[in-house]
Amino acid sequence: MTEKQQNQPHKSAAEHKRVTIQNSHGEKLVGILHETGSPELVIICHGFRSSKDRIPMVNLAFAFEREGISAFRFDFAGNGDSEGSFQYGNYRREAEDLRAVVEHFQREQRHIVAVIGHSKGGNAVLLYASRYNDIHTIVNIAGRFNLKRGIEGRLGKDFLEKIEQYGFIDVKNRKGKTEYRVTKESLLDRLATDTRAACQAIPQSCRVLTVHGTVDEFVPVEDAIEFAKHIPNHNLRIVEGADHEYTKYQSELASIVLNFVKTGLYQDESLPKPLSSCCRTKNCIDSRL
Repeated sequence: MTEKQQNQPHKSAAEHKRVTIQNSHGEKLVGILHETGSPELVIICHGFRSSKDRIPMVNLAFAFEREGISAFRFDFAGNGDSEGSFQYGNYRREAEDLRAVVEHFQREQRHIVAVIGHSKGGNAVLLYASRYNDIHTIVNIAGRFNLKRGIEGRLGKDFLEKIEQYGFIDVKNRKGKTEYRVTKESLLDRLATDTRAACQAIPQSCRVLTVHGTVDEFVPVEDAIEFAKHIPNHNLRIVEGADHEYTKYQSELASIVLNFVKTGLYQDESLPKPLSSCCRTKNCIDSRL
């Protein structure tokens, strides 16, 4: 699907530029800059075996473009158009890819108002926030809290025995074709990534929004509740009926994310931040978590 086919705004003077940024490993990361001319910029990160061109990333970028806010969506190393080899884990490495992107635009005097991540990209932006204190609005869309969950579904119940015996596991599709290889190193990277500790390390000055659908087929909505329990300054929005990619809820997702980011633009950072809250769309009720 082309960019023009994916909810391109009717009135936009934005220019779409292909931008290449080198990460700390010398790999070229490729992204698309939706340039509106604004000093403000949001950065959008994709999920597992995904890319900058998947529908959630493209639609969110166009949503910000329509509001006159520049957006940059890019491919992590080993994904999409970027250099590097795909790795199953790589959570910390992807947070460092994001760091390279942030530093690139900071050198260009851009004001990065938010970093947004979908699925595994949600974990990347949270890890980033736990390490660096230069972005004060973080959006986690359908991220996974319990990284030990979901492995058996992809690798089989005896994945630990297999990885010890062979050093890798090839994940195949229904036709028997290998889609990707999971190395022992990349599996251990995932198992060693402490999501709870990362969440607790995010400073109070950083506003975090988690958005999750009730019928997410990959990551259970319970993971969103766990994020809310452990992130100091957290808001939770649960979207009734939405799946992992918000297939039928793109407009609602964009509205939730836009409102949260734009609110942060006008907040005085010296003021105390609100405590965690939870809100279900349609029937919205705030509750302490």
